[in-house]
Amino acid sequence: MTRYVTSVAAALAGGIALAAATFAQAQSFPAKDVRFVNPFPPGGTSDMIGRFLGEQFSKQIGRQVVVENRTGANGAIAAADVAKSAPDGHTILLASMSMMTVTPQMVQLPYDTERDLTPIGNVASVYNLLVVKSDSPFKTWQDVADAARANPNKHTCATVGSGSSQQLSCALFMSLTGGRLTQVPYRGGAPAIIDIVGGRVEMMFGNMPEFMGQIRGGNLRAVAFGASEASPLLADVPVMSKTGLKDFVIHNWFGLVGPGGMSPDLQRRWNDELNRALAAPDLVQRFRDNGLQILGGTRAQFVEQMKSDRVKWGQVIRDFNIKPE
Repeated sequence: MTRYVTSVAAALAGGIALAAATFAQAQSFPAKDVRFVNPFPPGGTSDMIGRFLGEQFSKQIGRQVVVENRTGANGAIAAADVAKSAPDGHTILLASMSMMTVTPQMVQLPYDTERDLTPIGNVASVYNLLVVKSDSPFKTWQDVADAARANPNKHTCATVGSGSSQQLSCALFMSLTGGRLTQVPYRGGAPAIIDIVGGRVEMMFGNMPEFMGQIRGGNLRAVAFGASEASPLLADVPVMSKTGLKDFVIHNWFGLVGPGGMSPDLQRRWNDELNRALAAPDLVQRFRDNGLQILGGTRAQFVEQMKSDRVKWGQVIRDFNIKPE
C-alpha cells in the first residue's frame, strides 16, 4: 500500500513539474530568435509567403523570425527537421497542402504527420487557375470538358510532379467531367508555362501567381478559376464551382505548423500572432497584390481542413492510381 501511495505521489509530482515547465516555457516565449522553416526554394510562392509573414512576425514578437529554406522530397526534409525540433515555439514550419494531406498517403515518411507536427493555423491559399495559350480554341472550361470526352487523351494538360496540386487538379477535373486528358509532367511551373506558350502542351491547372506575367503579356489566357472565388486581379474570370462544376474547388493552401508536443498555450500564442499578422494592412495588400487568398482562422478549422483534404485527395489518388515518381 505504501509503495502504491508513493508511486501515485511521484506521478502527481511529475505531472505538476511538467505542467509548471510547460507554463514557464510559454511565459518566457520568445526567449530568442525564431527559425521559420520553408520547404521550398527561394523565388516561388511558398518562399514569398514565408518572407512576407516572417517580416510581419518579427515586428509583432520583437524577435527576428529568420526564414530558412530546407528543400527536397516535396517538403519532407523540412518537415522531418521541424518534427525533431524542441516544441518551445522557436521553430515553426510553413507547410503546403500537399505535404500535410497528399504526400503521407503516397510515401513512407520518417515522421508521423499527425503525431510529430502540431497544426497552428491556415495562412493563405493560392488561387487555382486553368490557363491556355492566348489563341487556344478553348474559351471555357466546358469547351475543355467536351473535347476531353469527345476525344479521350487527345488533349494535353501540364502537371508538376506526382501528387502536386497541379496534377491532382487535372485528375479531379477528369473525374468530375468524365473526360480524359493526357497529363504531361514537368519539373516546375516555369518550363510548363514555356511549353504552353510555345504550343507544345495545351493547358494547365496551376497557381495564379506563376501565370500572371504571361497573362499580362498576352501569351496566356485565363479560362476559369478552380478556387472557391475569383481573385480581384482577374475578377471577370468565371469560377468553375459557380458555373456548373460544383465540387471542383481546389484549396491549395499553406499553413503554419510546429513540432509535435507544443503546449496549448504556445499553440494559442502562435495562432493569435498569425491572425494578427493576416489582418495587418501592409501584409493584406502584399498578399492580394500577388494573387494570394488570405485564410487565417482557428486551429480547429485548420485541422478540419486537413481532414477534409486527406479524404478528398485520397480518393483521387486511388481512382487515378497516382504513384510517387
